[in-house]
Amino acid sequence: MRSAMRSAMRWAWAATALPLILGATAARAWVGAEGPPPPAEPPVPAIARAWPVGVRPPVLRGWEPPATVYGPGHRGVDVGASAGEPVRAVAAGRVSYAGRVAGRGVVSVLLTGTDLRTTYEPVTATVQKGQVVAAGEVVGTVEAGGAHCAARSCVHWGLLRGDVYLDPLLLLPPWLLERGPSRLLPVLGVPLPRG
Repeated sequence: MRSAMRSAMRWAWAATALPLILGATAARAWVGAEGPPPPAEPPVPAIARAWPVGVRPPVLRGWEPPATVYGPGHRGVDVGASAGEPVRAVAAGRVSYAGRVAGRGVVSVLLTGTDLRTTYEPVTATVQKGQVVAAGEVVGTVEAGGAHCAARSCVHWGLLRGDVYLDPLLLLPPWLLERGPSRLLPVLGVPLPRG
């Protein structure tokens, strides 16, 4: 009887106190009880209208999500660029940060109508915090040097929803990601209509 009572008290404590202390997800894992799944994150809308640099730059290193919050991974995408090359906002938004972090220039833009934020580094900013930018508008230039991409210059392009890193390539619609727009070729050997 006592062990049954202790077990019931443990479950009652775990069900009420642990979510407050550990958070609901950690409490479910500790107790081993199934609960409702965490709410699904909304999808990333394909709202980009430009790459951060160039027309279709090479992706030198893709997004590699870490297994844990502080685990190894690559929390963005490195795109090839030349020092001094213009860096553009991929979508419309408001500059939330333009300055230096750990010796590197960083520009961060809150994307209009979303809860998403893009980051670009190493970039010498040509915009200021609070400034509204349009898709394709220059926000800075690629800084020379830096060891992020070894011997090659690049821009590290990041995407965040709150504190969660996401794959920035998800912002690109298929026509920007895969190839350029379709081009119509002339039709040869077909007579013109008579007017």
